[in-house]
Parts: sequence; structure tokens; C-alpha cells
Amino acid sequence: MADLTSLAGLKAAAPAQGQPAYEKKVDAQGRAYATGRRKNAIARVWVKPGSGKVTVNGRVIEVYFARPVLRMLINQPIQCVRCENSWDVTCTVTGGGLSGQAGALRHGISRALTYFDPSLRSALKAGGFLTRDPRVVERKKYGKHKARRSTQFSKR
Repeated sequence: MADLTSLAGLKAAAPAQGQPAYEKKVDAQGRAYATGRRKNAIARVWVKPGSGKVTVNGRVIEVYFARPVLRMLINQPIQCVRCENSWDVTCTVTGGGLSGQAGALRHGISRALTYFDPSLRSALKAGGFLTRDPRVVERKKYGKHKARRSTQFSKR
């Protein structure tokens, strides 16, 4: 491989010692794609430079996520990199409830931003936005009313 690069007159780009090389991943339309997950929700997210418009399942974010707390949760990664009105986000969300979908969307936006601009990775990683939250609902066990709720005790 070194022979080929020397023949072509190109310099091989080697990552710094101990640092993995992250590169920009953008499709033909100039969008970065990522998948975010939380509980049972899955969000497919496309991010591109724009005016700050967020569309969820074809609807405006204010209509889909009516609670301000969920909208704040979704906007956290964009505020972390201080680019509030610089990105257009388009996404489709399936599964789970609104809270899980908002968490999945936050995770997907964070990952898509790192794919579009790898220099944002350190800020998003420090904020904890790139880590998938592993907590899911515990399964129901037989002989119990719920996952842990036992039957009512009867003295007689």
C-alpha cells in the first residue's frame, strides 16, 4: 500500500497516536444520516445545514412533541455545539412512547452531527449525548402481577 501511495505522489493520512480517525459521512443530498435508540423507540435522523427547522414524521416539532420538556430534550445536542439555527433535522420515529421517542431523537441528532462534522464529537461526548441509554422496561414474571409486584398477602 505504501508503494502505491508513493507512486501516486500522495501522502498517506495517518491518525494521531492513540486517536481513532473519524471522517465525514454525507450522502449525495449533503445530509448526514444516523439512527438513535431509547427504550423501544427508534429514530432515523437526517441532518443538513439550514435554518433550524425540525420535522418529525412529516409534522413540525411543536405539533408532534407538545410538551416543552421533550422539545428541550431534543434540542440539547444542538445547543451543546452552539448551532441553534444552523441545522435542518428531518426524522421518522417509531415505537415506544413520546418520552422514549424524544430520547431516541436526541441520540440520533447527536450521532448525525458527529457524522456531518467530526470536530463536534468531543463536545457531544463530554455532554453524554452519544451514549445510548440502556435502561428498558423489565419483563413480567410468572406468579407476579407485574415485573416485581407480588400477590396480596392473605393472613387467613
